[in-house]
Amino acid sequence: MATRNDILQTLNQWLTPENFQDYCPNGLQVEGRDEITTIVSGVTASQAFIDAAVEAGADMILVHHGYFWKGEPQPVTGMKKARIKTLLAHDISLVAYHLPLDDHPEYGNNRQLAEVLGIRDPRPMGGLVWEGELAEPMTPEAFAGFLQERLNRQPLHVGAGPEQIRRVAWCTGAAQGFLPSAVEAGVDAYISGEASEPTTHTARECGIHYFGAGHHATERYGVQALGRALAETFGVSHQFIDCDNPV
Repeated sequence: MATRNDILQTLNQWLTPENFQDYCPNGLQVEGRDEITTIVSGVTASQAFIDAAVEAGADMILVHHGYFWKGEPQPVTGMKKARIKTLLAHDISLVAYHLPLDDHPEYGNNRQLAEVLGIRDPRPMGGLVWEGELAEPMTPEAFAGFLQERLNRQPLHVGAGPEQIRRVAWCTGAAQGFLPSAVEAGVDAYISGEASEPTTHTARECGIHYFGAGHHATERYGVQALGRALAETFGVSHQFIDCDNPV
């Protein structure tokens, strides 16, 4: 049987959170029982997800979006109280990794999204942004349909670039601010989770295709890969629960 501390030590060795200046604490956020037999992973530690994890018999919850974000109110009241109360009542540990999970070369969200999309030679371009080549060139319309098929979410497509998309850059989640880096790299298209108001103008004026494929939809995969790796390493049970989010 695995212990909470053994799992945490391994996660920290894999993900090296000390190397990141993040917006939240990475690692253990709420302490539960010492012995772990069942890990339930998900994108965000919402109340619906916690309730589903309780039903699944979780000893540890592993997520990408946990709690205690910089700038949020600190008192444990309202929604935050209800979530933490449920965790404590069932003695479940909450473990969250944000930027370290985005960046990891094997289990990271960017690397895993490349697997889902079949991108060839996926590689870091700089910072958190990755780049690679499509298996076959696609028109922008065909690529939008391909994203919808693979991610089960209709993407937002703005901008104007080449008639055929071959080379792409991407960063999962709220990474629309990296669009200028993709422009500078000369790729045909840039993919992130969500867009902001300036995104459309930048894509149109700089001659690049932008696809907003969903914050949640693009960040489903890293935490699953991490959970599977823990299950294999420690012989524990792992289950991914997807509480869908249209954003």
